[in-house]
Amino acid sequence: MTNAYHPTPRSRVKRSPTRAIYDHEKVHAILDSAMLCHVAYAIDGQPYCTPTIHWREGGQVYWHGSSASRMLRQQAKGMPVCLTVTHFDGLVLARSAYNHSCNYRSAMVFGTARLVDEPEEKRRALDAITERLVPGRAATLRPMSTQEIKATSVVVMEIEEASAKIRAENVGDDAEDGDWPVWAGVIPLVTRTGAPEPSPMLSAGIALPETLAPYRAGRRLDEVMAETYAAYAGKE
Repeated sequence: MTNAYHPTPRSRVKRSPTRAIYDHEKVHAILDSAMLCHVAYAIDGQPYCTPTIHWREGGQVYWHGSSASRMLRQQAKGMPVCLTVTHFDGLVLARSAYNHSCNYRSAMVFGTARLVDEPEEKRRALDAITERLVPGRAATLRPMSTQEIKATSVVVMEIEEASAKIRAENVGDDAEDGDWPVWAGVIPLVTRTGAPEPSPMLSAGIALPETLAPYRAGRRLDEVMAETYAAYAGKE
């Protein structure tokens, strides 16, 4: 069994191909350490791109939304989609505008979306939404009602092709610009978790649960997501 995706013209990285990655583990790591993805699709020739929470199980990626969602109603029919995630890691400031760039990790995956309509599979998938973000939390929550389950659609896509692209470098100035008298370098950019803000309806005496320990204030969000995914996947 191969450990890499085999690119075709639709998934092969053409611009700066030396930054391309097709390895399963590295593509999945970029997906799993992101909380948000963007799903691109077309309806009657009109392109759309919708942000949503995603989670991966093996070679499949899931997302969900309202059963009334136009996106999910269309994708349920078996629509080809492209799902992407991006981590913006740094602003790269060069000595010329042309050589400015950014450091990033991105993944682009392709497949055909389908509706998860088998009742038990759907229920497991809806629990997985919470478990992927906060492992151990689903069992502590009020059970979903029949109407809540009916009002929510879950879509899954088998990853048919995928590619990742990473830039993690300093400035790529032209040699002749090296003496230009302006500061150049990288400004790292990181999304971090903040201090918990309790619900105004929270009953007295209910403490922050241990399941939220990965979200302690000041941590990098991508590290939190990688940790919670590893804990979630380890229970599968």
